[in-house]
Amino acid sequence: MNARLGIIGGLSILGSTGIVIPYSCASWVHSIHCAIDAARAAGLEHIAAATGTTSERAVQRLYSLPDHALIDTGDFVGATLKYLRNHPVGRLTIAGAFAKLAKLASGHLDLHSARSRVDIPALAEMLTDLGADVSGAEAARSARGAAEILALAGDREEALARLVAARARGVALATLSGRTSVEIAIVDREGRFLARVGG
Repeated sequence: MNARLGIIGGLSILGSTGIVIPYSCASWVHSIHCAIDAARAAGLEHIAAATGTTSERAVQRLYSLPDHALIDTGDFVGATLKYLRNHPVGRLTIAGAFAKLAKLASGHLDLHSARSRVDIPALAEMLTDLGADVSGAEAARSARGAAEILALAGDREEALARLVAARARGVALATLSGRTSVEIAIVDREGRFLARVGG
């Protein structure tokens, strides 16, 4: 965590490792606020908020971002956006897995599985809008999760991911003040980009 707070060398006030692992929602959100404050204090114009390690690494490689530009947002995308509304940066990339960002696309700001669910009918409707046949659309409506719908999309996978990313971007922009440009990046388990919208 030290590097992300702009502390290079010197004495760590966080113990011998300098690692902080938030164990409560409040502490995680507070760590997000601290990371944003540190990035702003360092004069960074572009930060990336990632829901997981794979998406964080992918976006860091893509833009060669320093560690202190990376915000470990986890499921708290809403908390990140609401803080940025009053503490803006020039550019924000939100990176995450398809299922997580499908929740954001449906208007959920807390992406934890206990507090929000993937809207299967909405994803099935998107697939239908993209030209899926009747049997494909029916299979999508019966799917147990977002990953299954993505697999059913076949050659429409990229188009579906772009549509989800575009809708997620709309939710993010509506939550912000308008002073921050937003990119949504959907990343698969191997760290490949399925879609990037708004970059």
